[in-house]
Amino acid sequence: MNSGQRLREERERLGFSQNDFAALVPVTRKTMFNWESGAGHVATEALAVWARSGLDVLYVITGERLPVKHSVPGPRQQALLRLFDAADESGRRAIEAAAAQATGSPPH
Repeated sequence: MNSGQRLREERERLGFSQNDFAALVPVTRKTMFNWESGAGHVATEALAVWARSGLDVLYVITGERLPVKHSVPGPRQQALLRLFDAADESGRRAIEAAAAQATGSPPH
């Protein structure tokens, strides 16, 4: 797997579309596509910006991951947290039960 493929994997792990991830830097979607397909090298400035959104820069560059001390929630996780925070107690229990069922874990 090359660094472009790892960049794509990380973008998808964080829940970003190519357009949204490119806009953070900002570069065009075509540039983003080129980086992910290996047709170009990712700018270090872009990696620094994406690192603040949770991108594992070491993984993109080397293919090795360090143990995660903390992670930055991606857009989908942030949206779910906002829904959880806005819900009443019965809504929170329903969200927890659905998550527990989907993962096969007992609810808390």
